[in-house]
Amino acid sequence: MGAGEILLRTLSARAKIQGSTMKRLRLVLGDQLNARHSWFRETDADTYYLIAELKQETGYVRHHVQKICAFFAAMQHFAQALTEAGHQVIHLTLDETSQHADLPALLRALVTEHDIEQLEYQRPDEWRLMQQLRDFDPGIAMREVDTEHFMLPFDDIFKQFKPGKASRMEAFYRRMRKRYGYLMQGDEPIGERWNFDSDNRQKLKPADIQKVPEPLVFSTDVSDILERLERHQVDHFGEAQTQLIWPTRRSEALDLLEFFCSRQLPLFGRFQDAMTTQTQHKWSLYHSRLSFAINAKMISPQQVIERAIAEWQQRPDEIDLAQIEGFVRQILGWREFIRAIYWVNQPEYGTLNALDAHNHLPSYFWSGETKMRCMQQSISQSLEYSYAHHIQRLMVTGNFSLIAQLDPNQVDAWYLGIYIDALEWVEQPNTRGMVLFADNGIVASKPYAASGAYINRMSDYCKGCYYKVTEQTGERGCPFNSLYWGFMLKHRDRLAANPRLGMLYKNWDKRDEQSQQAVLDRARWCIDNLEAL
Repeated sequence: MGAGEILLRTLSARAKIQGSTMKRLRLVLGDQLNARHSWFRETDADTYYLIAELKQETGYVRHHVQKICAFFAAMQHFAQALTEAGHQVIHLTLDETSQHADLPALLRALVTEHDIEQLEYQRPDEWRLMQQLRDFDPGIAMREVDTEHFMLPFDDIFKQFKPGKASRMEAFYRRMRKRYGYLMQGDEPIGERWNFDSDNRQKLKPADIQKVPEPLVFSTDVSDILERLERHQVDHFGEAQTQLIWPTRRSEALDLLEFFCSRQLPLFGRFQDAMTTQTQHKWSLYHSRLSFAINAKMISPQQVIERAIAEWQQRPDEIDLAQIEGFVRQILGWREFIRAIYWVNQPEYGTLNALDAHNHLPSYFWSGETKMRCMQQSISQSLEYSYAHHIQRLMVTGNFSLIAQLDPNQVDAWYLGIYIDALEWVEQPNTRGMVLFADNGIVASKPYAASGAYINRMSDYCKGCYYKVTEQTGERGCPFNSLYWGFMLKHRDRLAANPRLGMLYKNWDKRDEQSQQAVLDRARWCIDNLEAL
């Protein structure tokens, strides 16, 4: 079947257009499902919107099957919504695009076959896609426009940030608070504090666990998508669901936002760092799980922030300032900051490996089959739901990846593939910067390395574990404990001058030589036997 036949069949079956002359083609990528974009304010019979499933987007890393299904389903629903709003839409599935090598090949075929006069696209949020489109020459006029989604304008990134230079989120966050006036009284923050993070580090007690609400989930039939993935031999991993639980429509994303504001926001901040094994049916705890919907642009960050602030203002006796500030900081602060770090440091950032880490990713990252209970819990949940919250990602799987000195390229690919909300612009700086310190401090002031004590303090993962969290040596000594010291001592020359780490090394030096050597021997054994842990 040729490209012309594909287009004519699609127009007939889906767009129901006959006798029209196509003049302008607008590309909508799978993470550009923004119904409020200015493109859609008016309908035009000579403007067509292309939404296409592409093999290239399923294969640049190995993806969790739920992630692929969620994006493909959301794209289909967005195409339907645009059609119902009166727009001319071309929605192509893998069945119809698989003969084309990549996105430029598909665009070139459509442009040639149908005398397209102008091609327009929203600037991609990933470097590889932006370069692919900017390097593409269709032989006609091309126009790039903004996605109209982020709160820091794209051009401002390069005014506020410099390539290769360390930046701190806190200073950026304060500038954004002042810029938008969120949680502000004039130029000062409400509550006379910018950050309430120190108030939001509580562990879940048994009585607290009983109060955790079951997450709101959805039921989107993706059996046809699963069949397409099988038919086109798309490599993937993770637990497939024929009834997908993630929001794939704007209306569902709004329902999830309302659920978060009414049920989860009152205790969001307090328990945002907590982890537990006791919530099988409450696995997302107080986290909103809105990141996929926001990153796909079904809803905007500004809309989410303002709705949450409105809920706080309506229920001041139930929702204290620490809860809402912690939530606003994640979106207005961290999300926008990470995007800026990504763009100002491209394309070199994805190659950074400042700590010269080269160990292979153990096989249990793909199965969850390990004796380390914290890793087993976090990875198994990720495989089951394509989701883990930020502390599971940073202080369990991420912390292990750091102190086990795993290859950043392999860790990068795993994080990018396994999580439903992972797009390169948000995943790469979080992984290479915050998790692995591979950027030598552009994102974080120090490596987020920790022993098993941190995990024990914030979770019940250590109870019933094969390893003993209180032991550093011996067969049952927690691998996190010895690996932590092995890592910190290996990089002492680099880290000792950091004022946040100086006392740690002084305490190590007080230990007798025999004790020190036993810990380092255990660390070396763990490194040499990562697969056996």
